[in-house]
Amino acid sequence: MHPAPHDDLRVASFRDLDTTTLYAILRLRSDVFVVEQNCAYPDPDGRDTEPGTRHLWFERDGEIRAYLRILADHGVERIGRVVTAPDARGHGLAGKLITEALAVIGNRPSVLDAQAHLRDFYARFGFEVTGPEYVEDGIPHVPMKRVTAGR
Repeated sequence: MHPAPHDDLRVASFRDLDTTTLYAILRLRSDVFVVEQNCAYPDPDGRDTEPGTRHLWFERDGEIRAYLRILADHGVERIGRVVTAPDARGHGLAGKLITEALAVIGNRPSVLDAQAHLRDFYARFGFEVTGPEYVEDGIPHVPMKRVTAGR
């Protein structure tokens, strides 16, 4: 009997990403956000390379299974580009990544712009809707902020 394969958590700044990993991350983001969700927009937006940006992902055997980034965004930490590979969905990887991201962020204020149908998912991690729904790239989104003890 073989042990169950597991996903390894990785955290890196842009300068610590090797080119193979960076390519795999950008390909996953493009495959899901641009192709699967049919949104023509520039996914590499220049923010991946900022010194305060942290990249978090789960990989298995060199394959990126789930990913997100944390941006240092004018005094708050902005979680974004949350994505799970189609063949890795349903295993809780996005939730584990959010938990890991919040551990990295600690008590600092954090925000995200959630696809509207995922507002309840993010609410489980302490995020509340902070403004009206809006449409970005044809998909309804809501701004959300994590409520902490100190608010």
